[in-house]
Amino acid sequence: MPTKFMVGTEQGTIISCNRKGKTPAEKIVNVFPGHLGPVYALQRNPLFPKNFLSVGDWTARIWSEDIKDSSIMWTKYHMSYLTDACWSPTRPAVFFTTKMDGTLDVWDFIFKQNDPCLSVQVCDEALYSVKVNEAGRYIACGSQMGVTTLLELSDGLYSLQRNEKSLVTAMFERETRREKILEARNREIRLKEKERKEGSKGGDEADDRSKDRENLEQELIQKAEKDFSELMQEEQKSAEEERTSRPASAAKASPEPTGDDEGAGDEPQE
Repeated sequence: MPTKFMVGTEQGTIISCNRKGKTPAEKIVNVFPGHLGPVYALQRNPLFPKNFLSVGDWTARIWSEDIKDSSIMWTKYHMSYLTDACWSPTRPAVFFTTKMDGTLDVWDFIFKQNDPCLSVQVCDEALYSVKVNEAGRYIACGSQMGVTTLLELSDGLYSLQRNEKSLVTAMFERETRREKILEARNREIRLKEKERKEGSKGGDEADDRSKDRENLEQELIQKAEKDFSELMQEEQKSAEEERTSRPASAAKASPEPTGDDEGAGDEPQE
């Protein structure tokens, strides 16, 4: 039995717990804000256990254990209520969600982040559960009336893509770093508001501290933008190098015509 586990509450809060904790503070490790309504699904990424997926209200969210105040990635708000979700066991960038309108959505956030890469109308009633087999090829959906529908996925949705793990790692690290910077900024803003409420006791010193914090915020934002642009440039450069290396390797593999081959096709002259 695992010692660490996570639970979602009806109030939308996600709690990370430890069975071996002796004090209440050790038993409840982290508390995440979660969703606006009850949490219906909660699962760790099978290849990146520090990141987990949750479903509640009208969105699905991806979290990191290093960030407590906000999720690092999330879907758009849907018109229909989300009911369940699960990760693909073979592809770390793919997860599945079900909705009250009977739709199954397949998400691949390397290919597309704002919309699902595939939506299937499984039935006309609400879907309440979804489960993928260990090979990642077959997916089962359970409806409100107890009907189970088995679907077979295409090869591209369950076969691990080239450099997928490194791309997912870079994306999770980038989004986690961005949220950390935003957390630091929010803490500074809250501290500034608290000092304002306390009044003008410090006078000029409080003004100097507020200016210093504003400068610090600008430096953090500029550093985040610089890191983000450098990371995107590196990814684009690696993608271009990969594209240029393919035709070069193909050219090396094709033999060049020799003089004998050119003369073999000539017709004898009379």
